[in-house]
Amino acid sequence: MDLTEVSLEVMENWHSIAATLTLAAAVLEAGGHVACIDILPSPSELEWTSLQTMAKSANLTVSYHQCDIILEDEISATLDLIADAGSKLGAPFQGTIACAGIQQKIPAVEYPVDGFRRVMDVNVTGTFLTVKHSARIFMAEGTKGSMIMIASMSGQVANRGLTCPAYNTSKAAVQQMCRSVAQEWGVHGIRINTLSPGYIRTAMTDGLLAAEPEVEKTWMAGALLGRLGVPEDFKAPAVFLLADGSLWMTGADLRVDGGHQCRH
Repeated sequence: MDLTEVSLEVMENWHSIAATLTLAAAVLEAGGHVACIDILPSPSELEWTSLQTMAKSANLTVSYHQCDIILEDEISATLDLIADAGSKLGAPFQGTIACAGIQQKIPAVEYPVDGFRRVMDVNVTGTFLTVKHSARIFMAEGTKGSMIMIASMSGQVANRGLTCPAYNTSKAAVQQMCRSVAQEWGVHGIRINTLSPGYIRTAMTDGLLAAEPEVEKTWMAGALLGRLGVPEDFKAPAVFLLADGSLWMTGADLRVDGGHQCRH
């Protein structure tokens, strides 16, 4: 697949906004136009300026669209707008990275039901609506598109050092959702896979680890390669899943966790 136009949800909180904007940079580096979607009115100025500079130097475009992905009318209209803009550029909409997500560290017996529902709304329903309407556009235009849903190794194991029952449940749901829709959409030539990160070092997680040093010790005990992940570790895997190198992959999970699951 030629990475001509890729929709990428910036998210509410997937390890950090910087981590997801790194995926936008990866698509630009691979030669694709990028459209970012987020609930925030505007993106982080520093990272966004960097993306704009990168896009301009490569004669590409990067756009930002405010949208609440759990509202179906909003995400449907936003993706239609992105697809229309791509068509006018001569860059058809061909790929989606659905990476919106929130996480709450709350023990199960103390978890407020409204908080649990909020995590499910964003991480599961929001992801579903994003890929649903991306697939709708692909089918209408006869596009053999490719989609990535950001899951997590937490969808397969319970994180050590963290009590995040809603988040873990939501990521398991995303992985099963991927398998379910892959068997529906394959007949249309549409591919969809999950990318499951392990523990990532970002400004947000640095704050957590500084406050709770025992968590870092626990995480590092499972770091077979001697370090935690960084956002840049996910650039090549994301491009691989979007592009032609993975043409015979759908309904699969690509886990990039530095080997952490080997010791779970």
